[in-house]
Amino acid sequence: MKKTVIILVVFLVTQTANAQLFGKERILNRENIDKKTLSWGYYLGFNNYDYYFDYKEQNQGDNTDILVTGEVGFNVGLLGNLRISNYFDLRLEPGLSFTKRNVVFPGFSDPKDNLREVKATYIHIPLLLKVSTKRLNNIKPFLIGGFSTSFNLSSNENNPEDNETGRFRSTTNNYNYELGFGIDIYLYYFKFTPSIRGVFGLNDQLVRDIDPNSGWTRNIEKMTSRGVFINFTIQ
Repeated sequence: MKKTVIILVVFLVTQTANAQLFGKERILNRENIDKKTLSWGYYLGFNNYDYYFDYKEQNQGDNTDILVTGEVGFNVGLLGNLRISNYFDLRLEPGLSFTKRNVVFPGFSDPKDNLREVKATYIHIPLLLKVSTKRLNNIKPFLIGGFSTSFNLSSNENNPEDNETGRFRSTTNNYNYELGFGIDIYLYYFKFTPSIRGVFGLNDQLVRDIDPNSGWTRNIEKMTSRGVFINFTIQ
């Protein structure tokens, strides 16, 4: 996943530099596509999620670090774009995200106790402000940011079973802020947009075990979600 991010960043920088250094007038593809008040598209992409934990201060002396490794997941969704001006657009990007995390709890020797495979399917609904540069021939870099809500269809929030029986639980309704960048590439038939975005959870997403002295959740003050999205959009 890290290699993919690096390759995408290098690609975006190279394309922008090429346009600036060799900015001769060229035939403009899809010249009027950005003049539409409303436009639509769809995206496919990849994600990588993990969890960030805050621990209770009174137990800092314990071995409390929980390890999380995320696996590469998949994004798919639609895009609605409202043009505000030549440089500002408001975007709604509802979609589905499929992901998996491996959460390893300290203090347990048995793998069935210390490892939780946390699969999640999110209905992800971000509302984003896109801030673009001036179009450079057939490319246009941009920054993007905003807020989102995500509904975890695999949260187990209302499941009466908890970690005591191997069931990791989290909240269904979650809220995030998002920041990223990308580049619009104007091709002959459509506009192609690779982008990278960070997704940072705002609310505590942990549903604690029934037993307040649970070895899995007793020392967790707050658990938030973090993710990286690499999306490829066609308009």
